[in-house]
Formats: sequence, structure tokens, C-alpha cells
Amino acid sequence: MSNRYLEKKAEILKAIAQPTRLKILELLKDGERCVCDIYTALGQEQPTISKHLTFMKRAGILDSRKEGLRITYWIKAPEVLEIIRHAEAILKREVEEDHNSLGTT
Repeated sequence: MSNRYLEKKAEILKAIAQPTRLKILELLKDGERCVCDIYTALGQEQPTISKHLTFMKRAGILDSRKEGLRITYWIKAPEVLEIIRHAEAILKREVEEDHNSLGTT
């Protein structure tokens, strides 16, 4: 594997490894949304949300189109949702193991 390939994989993982970005992906998993809807739903400032959206777009996870002043985003790589589901499964297993270990002490 080339270094460039590994760097690109790391960039994709880094693009989703942030709580606000995960929230954005949760909003977009049901379909495209305008930036104005995203920052309103998350209760954050538009410039902050735009930076996160741009980061994920550069990583190849999202895509967008501009219609006048309105910019709409959607998930370009739905495989990213599968990565998130795997992370949730790992977390669930860890919580269950922690819970079980507390019960045996």
C-alpha cells in the first residue's frame, strides 16, 4: 500500500472522527439538506458548520450544489454510514462488557 493511499484512508476517518461531523451525517442520512437547515438543527453558527461540511466534502464523504444563495449537501459516500454503524456496535459491546463486569464484582 502506498503512503498516499494510507493518507487518504486516514483523511476519510479523520473527517468523521468529530462529534459535530457525526451529527451532520446523522442529519444527512435521510437525504440532502440545506446548510441553513443543518446549522439551525445543530444550534451552531453557520461558519462553523460550513467548515465541517467543507472538510467532509474534501475527504469525498459529502457533495453539494449551489442554487442561488442556497447550498445543499448530501452524503456522497454512503459507505461512511456503515463505518459509523460498526463504531456503534463496538461501543455497545464495550458498554455491555462494562455493565457485566460491574455485576460480577
